[in-house]
Amino acid sequence: MANKGSRVERELVKMLWDADCAAMRAPASGGATKKPLPDIIAGNGKIYLAIEVKSTSADHIYINSEKITGLKEFSEIFGAEPYLGAKFKNKKWRFVHLHDLIKTRGENYKVDVDLAFSKGLEFDELIRRDKQVKF
Repeated sequence: MANKGSRVERELVKMLWDADCAAMRAPASGGATKKPLPDIIAGNGKIYLAIEVKSTSADHIYINSEKITGLKEFSEIFGAEPYLGAKFKNKKWRFVHLHDLIKTRGENYKVDVDLAFSKGLEFDELIRRDKQVKF
């Protein structure tokens, strides 16, 4: 499972570099440091992103509330825009702003394919290369 997560994180870092954004993975993601770290931080001098990456072959993703709280905290201190980077099997990346995530009864968070593709940004939108009209 961890290998799959690392693979999609590396894929996204490459996409960001190819789009002229400096990007890096934070493989510890808070584990060893006990500090809130996103999976990926990126920027190009105009935009700064903090991204928690999740991938799945299912049609939904659950995210622990501590991950989202840590992502918010890091982003506020760093001055980055926080996003959940969702990679559903055989689908393009989607980047969901934290306020669009669904809060579960257990106080965690969820995003499904429908939400990700209706409210989430495409990669080009995330890096401000393109704007998509949402209805």
